[in-house]
Amino acid sequence: MTEYIARTCKKTKTKTMQPKTFYLLISFALIGILQTGAQDIHFSQIFETPLLRNPSLTGIFTGDVRMQSVYRTQWNAVTVPYQTTSLSGEVKKHVGNGDDFISYGGQILYDKAGSIALTSTHILPALNYNKSLSTERNLYLSLGFMGGLVQRKFDRSKMTTNNQYDGTMYNGGLADGETLASSSYAYLDGSVGMSLNGQIGTDDNNNFFAGLAYHHFNQSKRISFYNSRAEEMTPKWVASGGLRFSMTNSSFFTLQSDYTVQGTYREIMAGALYSWKLDADDEDKYVLHAGAYLRWKDAIIPVAKLEFRPFAVAISYDANVSQLKQSSNGRGGFEMSLTYQKMKKNNSSLDAIRCPKF
Repeated sequence: MTEYIARTCKKTKTKTMQPKTFYLLISFALIGILQTGAQDIHFSQIFETPLLRNPSLTGIFTGDVRMQSVYRTQWNAVTVPYQTTSLSGEVKKHVGNGDDFISYGGQILYDKAGSIALTSTHILPALNYNKSLSTERNLYLSLGFMGGLVQRKFDRSKMTTNNQYDGTMYNGGLADGETLASSSYAYLDGSVGMSLNGQIGTDDNNNFFAGLAYHHFNQSKRISFYNSRAEEMTPKWVASGGLRFSMTNSSFFTLQSDYTVQGTYREIMAGALYSWKLDADDEDKYVLHAGAYLRWKDAIIPVAKLEFRPFAVAISYDANVSQLKQSSNGRGGFEMSLTYQKMKKNNSSLDAIRCPKF
């Protein structure tokens, strides 16, 4: 995919393309790839995409059913907007005679990028086993797997290349010069992860989690539009952590972070939310969250979230601080999420997997 994006550029309204403009667009595409930390889809609201971070976070929430959807759009100020949508669902069931649970669900991702409509669709079922390590308090060790089918494609009729520059202007009648085998391909992808989560001390409102995930462990070799080129998916490690603790009877503080390594690329994402319970009866039905996240050397991200259980809505915006800030005028990506989280009646998970409460 990288070699293809690096060779494309946007068609101008007058169908003219000066060499300086062409190389500027190429540079922008390359910088964009570097800034996103390799080829993977990612979101700023990491707290609303747990399966994408680590499959062993499947089922780690208060309740028995959770569904989440996140929509992201970015680079509106620079080029054709990049749009990404995530839909995930999780269900957990009690197993055996102890406090163990099995959680299952899945993640669907859809990404559309640039003027050539480069799209990526992921359908990834997930399975996680939550092993209880204590009979006295919430403490669980989880092992999760997620894997499925990924398809990528683009609209070749919208592609323009330097081969169509005839020396004075862009000429759409010239061949693009690319020896592409196809405008689409599909491959299988898999991830595995482990996490430890539990309560801190005797207060079950104070929680932590720590996890490590290994993505693309099968290292698929079918990730290029060029059959003649040997391309292999680079595995990715993601270390995640979180901490939630009460400040007063009606407020609490949440910290979360991810450290991602994929090949030569590194990404650090961390942030905090301060939360206020808005209901007088202290049932946590209405909660307001506000704070900010930081993607190191890339973006500052203010976040606001409102819970009105069983629903929650969150919005965030990436204020770009990377090398692209002059071209983007500091504007990056808008993101919005919707969550449904429900506890079934008379379900024993009420007193089992209750942490971390994010």
